[in-house]
Amino acid sequence: MPIAMWTPGPMELVILLVIVMMFFGVGKLPEVGNALGKSIKAFKEGQKPEELDVTSSTEDLEAKEAREVQNEKA
Repeated sequence: MPIAMWTPGPMELVILLVIVMMFFGVGKLPEVGNALGKSIKAFKEGQKPEELDVTSSTEDLEAKEAREVQNEKA
C-alpha cells in the first residue's frame, strides 16, 4: 500500500496558525517567523556544494615545473 503525502488545505493552515499564535503569542510571531526564515536560508546555504578555487594551486604547479625546467637547463 503506497504512503500518500498529506497536503494541508486552507482550513488546516488557519487552525495551525491559531495554535501557533496561542503558543507563542501575537507579539512573538514576527520574531518566530524571522528565526524560521533565517533557519531555512542557512539550511539552503549548507546544501550548496562548496566551490573550490584551484587557480592558485595550478599556478603554483606551473611555477614549480618552470623552475624544474630551468634547473635542468643549468
